[in-house]
Amino acid sequence: MHGILQEQKRKKMEQKNIGWIGLGKMGEPMAMQLIKAGLKVTVFNRSKEKEAALKSAGAFPANSPADVAKVSDLVFVMVSDDQAINDIFTAENGLLDNDLTGNVIINMSTVSSGISKKMSGEITRKGGFYLDAPVSGSVGQAENGQLVIMAGGDEAIFEKVKPLFEHLGKMALRVGEVGAGNSAKLVINTLLAIHAQALAEAVNFAGQSGIEPDDLLSLLNSSALGNIFIKFKGQAILDNNFDAVFALKHIAKDLRLAKNEGLDAPLGNVAYETFQAAEPTYGELDIIGIKKQLE
Repeated sequence: MHGILQEQKRKKMEQKNIGWIGLGKMGEPMAMQLIKAGLKVTVFNRSKEKEAALKSAGAFPANSPADVAKVSDLVFVMVSDDQAINDIFTAENGLLDNDLTGNVIINMSTVSSGISKKMSGEITRKGGFYLDAPVSGSVGQAENGQLVIMAGGDEAIFEKVKPLFEHLGKMALRVGEVGAGNSAKLVINTLLAIHAQALAEAVNFAGQSGIEPDDLLSLLNSSALGNIFIKFKGQAILDNNFDAVFALKHIAKDLRLAKNEGLDAPLGNVAYETFQAAEPTYGELDIIGIKKQLE
């Protein structure tokens, strides 16, 4: 019986009109997952050329965030930072220009818990509901619906939206009230920065010791330290390929947010300093471009 009820909830949710705002490296493939699942999706992006692929796949382009909200029961937002969130919500023709009674706004951006709490309050005053639901994973996981989603907000709203999350990720977990998802993402990205710096330092140290990088990485990948991050970023180092999958400037931004939210730990502090120093020169490279800063 439980399985039947879950299936009924899923089908009911998938009959809703979906809005998607933000079609960057992550937003575009995530929105595409919903379109491929047969959902009706209305999209908006400030750079209109990024809407073309989704329009070809069946999405409906809108002229503004306000227009997305007018025709959508649920609106996903996936943009780069707090300022972009503030603009999408509060600027002229923003989300808050509408009566949002009954609407659910799902902010999947990696932003501060503070901006989520602020916008949640505004959405509530407009009659709607808000979840922060950032993701762990990169473009490949987004393209295959294998992201990990961490959410903050009302439990009933999370359960209502969860069938849609299942198209985007392999796991969706509510970790607390509004802002908790953002906080969890900053914790994870702090660890990610530490891993990136540690891998870069290990490769550099190996080189100084006369050990070939490919030999070191073969050892690491066959040891208890082996993981997906070392496998892919190690290969990027070997290939001298620092094209951004997750740009260094974004992890530098995330570490600033973590600092603002209380990060004060030995390794975290070192990673913060290293990535802030690297950003002006290497910000457009991939996160593992931190190796160049450390050479």
